[in-house]
Amino acid sequence: MTTYYSQPAAANYHTPPSASHASMRQRGYRICDQCGSVETPAVSKFRLCGGCMTTQYCSPACQKVHWPSHKAICQHTVEQVTGVSYAGDNIAKSLRKFTSAHATLFGWAGFQALQLKRLPSNIRQNALLIELSPTNYTESHRRFSVAATHVVPRTYICDPLVVADIQRREERCRAAGGIGTAVIIIQCGSVSQVMPVEVDPPSKISWDARDDWAHVLCHFVDAGRTDFQPISTTARGIYYG
Repeated sequence: MTTYYSQPAAANYHTPPSASHASMRQRGYRICDQCGSVETPAVSKFRLCGGCMTTQYCSPACQKVHWPSHKAICQHTVEQVTGVSYAGDNIAKSLRKFTSAHATLFGWAGFQALQLKRLPSNIRQNALLIELSPTNYTESHRRFSVAATHVVPRTYICDPLVVADIQRREERCRAAGGIGTAVIIIQCGSVSQVMPVEVDPPSKISWDARDDWAHVLCHFVDAGRTDFQPISTTARGIYYG
């Protein structure tokens, strides 16, 4: 039986971050796949590629410049999921929208499940698999519930184009001083969505290490909440985001 917490992150979860912490943006937020800039949701939200619904850009200009190199993986993703349905619904399209709505939560869950704060080398070996079940809700962010979570070997992903795309992101992340790309696999039946998250060195990440991440994940998904923010304990106090 899963235990749900009314406020699983912290008792004062909704305490807003201070202005001084706003500049401490860490990888784990969305990153423009062209220029590498980090999203600041309070200022401007990045746009997703309309085809694969996974690659994000800070502007139409960056999306246009990146298209020649993104075209192959984008079209491959669309071809793989076209026509897959459940109860009359295009499950792949719903899965992409659902993943996008909960991207921050899923990225944080991957960071915690792989224990990257304590064992950063896990990023090269394992991935987080989140199994979903369809629900009766029509809203895209409540279309699924979490059925189970597993830490699986990265070899679970065998699609060569997807593996190559993850490798490209890893090389970019490490060149910028990061430790690599955390891989989160969102799966419903035979349909899956691979979500790569580029991660900074643990010394630069103030996110708290939490063992209750699976409970937090279930709570936010089942409650239909899309306002999740990671917890960071710093010398100046506790912050969210």
